[in-house]
Amino acid sequence: MPPETTVWLVRHGYVHNPKKVIYGRLPRFRLSERGVQEARAAARMMSETALHAAYSSPLLRARQTAREILAYHPQLRLRRSPLLNEVFTAFEGQPSQVGENRRDDYYTGVGPPFEQPANIVGRVLAFFENARRRHAGKNVLAVTHGDIILFTTLWARGLAPSPENKADLSALGFNGYPATGSLTAFTFRTDSPHELPDVRYLLPNRS
Repeated sequence: MPPETTVWLVRHGYVHNPKKVIYGRLPRFRLSERGVQEARAAARMMSETALHAAYSSPLLRARQTAREILAYHPQLRLRRSPLLNEVFTAFEGQPSQVGENRRDDYYTGVGPPFEQPANIVGRVLAFFENARRRHAGKNVLAVTHGDIILFTTLWARGLAPSPENKADLSALGFNGYPATGSLTAFTFRTDSPHELPDVRYLLPNRS
């Protein structure tokens, strides 16, 4: 049997967003003080994990979170991957209330060029394929965003990545939406490209 490969999808910490907008891929949205503490809690949880490689979304909040984790792994160089980027959405820059009114459904009734859940999962699977090939049998850090983790978890559980399943998280074992600063580990136990990984959701102790 080939060795296990685990990709750790970490959601970035809480964001400084005083104007309360849907920030999406907009630049310069940094971690808040709370977000820095969440990132440091994730870093402590991962401090004893033997990481072989580290990647993050290109966005500032993800890179800041990754750097807190890599403070415990100074031998690693952070690589940016567009495959881990935030959702490309038509609602970017609009007031947060718009998303709340849609129950955070940024997909229904939205056409190209904007992303649908299947597009999101497709690019994460491409990331997984590269990680499994380049870092077989190792632990890989990948700092990313909430919907990316959510829809990938739905896929891993054999469920359709859809707005409807996003609205009902009971099948995932999450206590609500994946929290900022949380870790979701995807462990592949074979070298089959069709394998569904085991999934573990972990929330660091922030006290």
